[in-house]
Amino acid sequence: MANRNIFASFTAAAAMATVLAMPGVAAADTYWHPANNEAGVKTYPEHFKSSQSRDQVRAEAEKAVRNGGDNRLRAGNYPAAAKSQASEKTRQQVIDEVKNETPAQREARNQAMAG
Repeated sequence: MANRNIFASFTAAAAMATVLAMPGVAAADTYWHPANNEAGVKTYPEHFKSSQSRDQVRAEAEKAVRNGGDNRLRAGNYPAAAKSQASEKTRQQVIDEVKNETPAQREARNQAMAG
């Protein structure tokens, strides 16, 4: 009986050690590895694997620059997803509606605006 308990304990300890070591082994071929420093990671560029060649990446970058690059996004010139419809109301009509709304309507509007 004692031998069976020792064997079970040893087996459980070996299984636990294997399970705890798996995440470290799985991360061994990634670009970032956990590190015990302020950054929390260390990069290994030689572990980076890409499905594109250097020429393909350069061609993509050149195309992006020709199309405005990220400066277009930084300037707030986002691609238009859909055209908005022009309102039929005047500014004063909208202001009057907001002034005359009930507390429940105001709460619903605030909730909708908050997301």
